[in-house]
Amino acid sequence: MSTPHAPLVQVTDIAKTFDVSVPWLNRVIERKPRVLLHAVDGVSFEIEQGKTLALVGESGCGKSTVARLLVGLYEPSRGDVKFDGQDAHAAFKTPQGRALRRRIQMIFQDPYASLNPRWTVEGIVGEPLSEHGLVTDKAELRNCVEGLLQSVGLSPLDRVKYPHQFSGGQRQRISIARALATQPEFLVCDEPTSALDVSVQAQVLNIMKDLQRERGLTYLFISHNLAVVRHVSDQVGVMYLGRLVELADKYTLFAEPRHPYTRMLLDAIPKMHDTGHARTPVQGEVPNPLNPPTGCTFHPRCPHANARCKAERPALLMLGGVKVACHAVEEGRV
Repeated sequence: MSTPHAPLVQVTDIAKTFDVSVPWLNRVIERKPRVLLHAVDGVSFEIEQGKTLALVGESGCGKSTVARLLVGLYEPSRGDVKFDGQDAHAAFKTPQGRALRRRIQMIFQDPYASLNPRWTVEGIVGEPLSEHGLVTDKAELRNCVEGLLQSVGLSPLDRVKYPHQFSGGQRQRISIARALATQPEFLVCDEPTSALDVSVQAQVLNIMKDLQRERGLTYLFISHNLAVVRHVSDQVGVMYLGRLVELADKYTLFAEPRHPYTRMLLDAIPKMHDTGHARTPVQGEVPNPLNPPTGCTFHPRCPHANARCKAERPALLMLGGVKVACHAVEEGRV
């Protein structure tokens, strides 16, 4: 039996707080306090090499902030991110940080906003190769770009075109080709298919799965669409107001969700076979993150909430092979 190796990505108690106060002078004149937004509040997870962890949750729960923390676009307020055993945020600040950035790449949500409209596809996909000094010869750069375009199902002849000449799905393929240019090991995908039609989503997701198999890629996949998550992930983390409320492998989570919020999200998915059953819409509104509820932040929307839920914040505990942050599950009330 082989010894279990350390995960490629280890995130420990990571948090990010933004100061969203009005300017200092206004605060003094109007006697207003500082206002802090806890976008991510103590999230921990691990991703093994070649696997996909999906983070799901409603808009504003902190998923995209986690993505930006992992690739170094944001500095964490506390906690750390280890990549292949080294502290990623410490490494990003050193000259060796460029080598680490080559190994970690990101695919953004909006294929219309993330590509420079004035550059040809060759310029867009080839930029990381030139920037990291991987290719210096022009002919070699052209060959590399053509190979990358073919790997995502586009024609090598597309390299001379501009982004406006492509559909949304094709633009997202160009984004994927650009992300793959430096031969990364870890891709952070921030809702890469949410701006696309359903049929195109499937094509892009299949390309991503094929590339993962061929190249042994590790993904953090961020989405609010549980049907997409079911297709791509190995493990699923459910986020609510900046915290993980449930973390389980995909089959367990979809077969027997434990947290009331996870159940609510799954009940809202249209099902092919239950055409006679009414779908249960997600109840209630996401609270204002600037003024979150006390105790368990989900308690105003939870049918199982009691006095303890309103007063005490639940910790993420391992309960029956699944990590859940819920007093009701812990006490056996759900």
